[in-house]
Amino acid sequence: MVIGLICNQDGCPVGVEVFAGNTQDASTVPEKIREVQQRYGVKKLIFVGDRGMVTQANYEKVKDWEGLWTISALTHQQILDLLERKLITPELFDERKVVEVIDPDHPKLGYCLCRNPETKAREGATRQRLLELTETGLEKIAQAKRTADAAHIGARVGKFVTWEVKRSKLLWSMDQKKVQAEEVWDGCYVVRSDVPKEELAAAQTVAGYKKLELVEQAFRQIKTVQLEVRPVYHKLDRRIRSHVFLCMLYAAS
Repeated sequence: MVIGLICNQDGCPVGVEVFAGNTQDASTVPEKIREVQQRYGVKKLIFVGDRGMVTQANYEKVKDWEGLWTISALTHQQILDLLERKLITPELFDERKVVEVIDPDHPKLGYCLCRNPETKAREGATRQRLLELTETGLEKIAQAKRTADAAHIGARVGKFVTWEVKRSKLLWSMDQKKVQAEEVWDGCYVVRSDVPKEELAAAQTVAGYKKLELVEQAFRQIKTVQLEVRPVYHKLDRRIRSHVFLCMLYAAS
């Protein structure tokens, strides 16, 4: 089964639903947003979801709904698209302040450029560890006595490596320019929002996105910390739903 959880702006669970185990998260978003608006008479709703929930397809479905705005983050490819359109540059990302860029092709959309120093450090350390493992692996390939063709060797070489094969042997060096170009983006992320400025400032938009951590905490409370929603020993759908609902109530208390 798949559990869908909705929290208020303070991270308190306010709704839960159980779906079949083969349900994709993104497929439930537009229907559930509409249900919340209609069932509770919400005239203004800001839906905050991660990249997997507010996909581009979902955004296209809900972007013109009256009284609904969304906050989410861009995927890596979407960030690259902004870079190609010259809407953003690495220099705009700052650890101390949020820089907002308005999309000229879609004036209702704003992109909040952020950099997390902790993520930056973690990503840098991960890359360094992988580069060291790559160097060790490449040395083994270069010193191997068994001959191999260029295509076979090339399939085993990483993206930061400049290489060539001479006499069935690998000659390689680390491309520091590629490494440095990747380092520039460490810790960078982009929060996309169509919330009007009079409703939320850029810093408030980013703070709203970060509150997704509260939803994750609520999930952990239900799944592992205070409760263990699984295993579920019930067989009937209504009993399974009741079991999950009671777990949500306990986590919210």
